[in-house]
Amino acid sequence: MKRASFNAYLAENRLMASRCEKCEAKFIPPRAVCPNCFSDQMSWSELSGSGKVAAFTTVYIGPTFMNALGYSKENPYMCGIVELEEGLRISARLLGFNALEPETVEVGTPVKVDFVRVNNVEHPFTQLAFRSLQS
Repeated sequence: MKRASFNAYLAENRLMASRCEKCEAKFIPPRAVCPNCFSDQMSWSELSGSGKVAAFTTVYIGPTFMNALGYSKENPYMCGIVELEEGLRISARLLGFNALEPETVEVGTPVKVDFVRVNNVEHPFTQLAFRSLQS
């Protein structure tokens, strides 16, 4: 399994995990070898994309490409850990929340996968994000 494949699935608006053919465990981000049983017999498994916020933070100083999108100390964005319906957790950008009022965000808020195209860079890519279902 290649990480480039995971990114290719994101570009197709698909959230995929690796699945061990031997013990059936799933992993996101994907892994080439199962850390449970050490099998290298891995396949792709599409996830629902539904979940809830498990943890979050407001980012005031981000990477260069996020600054180029207009994010700054005055215009922060949020990212966090999302616990998916399948029980897996992944780090991603959070959309539909007010980053200037993080006290209004609650752990457990339902979210759905979203895919953000980043075109202002030399090599455009799709960024994994989750959008609040309460906004």
